[in-house]
Amino acid sequence: MPQKYLKKILNARVYEVARETPLDFAPVLSQRLRNQVWLKREDEQPVFSFKCRGAYNKMAGLSSADLKKGVITASAGNHAQGVALAARKLGTHAVIVMPRTTPQIKVDAVRNLGGRVVLQ
Repeated sequence: MPQKYLKKILNARVYEVARETPLDFAPVLSQRLRNQVWLKREDEQPVFSFKCRGAYNKMAGLSSADLKKGVITASAGNHAQGVALAARKLGTHAVIVMPRTTPQIKVDAVRNLGGRVVLQ
């Protein structure tokens, strides 16, 4: 069973936007928990989190007619950036509704990826 999932993971289209990131051994945490702890370095993704994987996976499964319409989401953080990145890669447009209180750095990151931000 695990091999089946590994094959799906390795063949997923998410690698069109996501990087294969390393696992780093965490010696202090491992010692503290008396186990081997490895950290998946998703902070090395283009949007600094794993969120681009889910956004792209969902959007890549949309029909060309649906992609032509574009996508809309509500998010104040990394999911917003993942959607904007996926939209750019798939050649569609993304509208991201964000709270007015969203830090400017997050708003700018979405805009820099081509997303249209609507602050509410």
